[in-house]
Amino acid sequence: MKIYRLHTHQNLPINIDVAWDFLSNPKNLKTITPDYMGFDIISGADRTMFAGQIIQYRVTPIGGIPTQWVTEITHVKDKEFFVDEQRFGPYSLWHHKHFIKAIPGGVAMEDIVDYKLPLGVLGRIAHPILVKPKLKEIFNYRYLKLIELFGEFKD
Repeated sequence: MKIYRLHTHQNLPINIDVAWDFLSNPKNLKTITPDYMGFDIISGADRTMFAGQIIQYRVTPIGGIPTQWVTEITHVKDKEFFVDEQRFGPYSLWHHKHFIKAIPGGVAMEDIVDYKLPLGVLGRIAHPILVKPKLKEIFNYRYLKLIELFGEFKD
């Protein structure tokens, strides 16, 4: 069984309250997801994030094929971190930890995604060709969109 990891960091010139209010609002996920992915929230984003929250999405990541994705927010510590886990969707495992902390001049954000692909050896073959580059592209878009929204961090 092969479990992959995507790990990203970003600093933003905003305070912890602004960062938390934006990042912990499920509706803002659409804003930081590339338009071509056809990301739409079906249900579950009508409240402030809480542990046990189920959010249903429709996304079109590859080849115009719509996919339903259901995640559960499993852990929330106000203004520090939250975790979402896939309950139904394209991965055999999706465990995404979002951390934020105050730093001089802003906040540091860290995302750690542990994921497993279905289809055994076919999934392992698809990972370096299709899945890993697509995930990097999505998180790079998110990185640039957050700079567009909040400005670039200056050391």
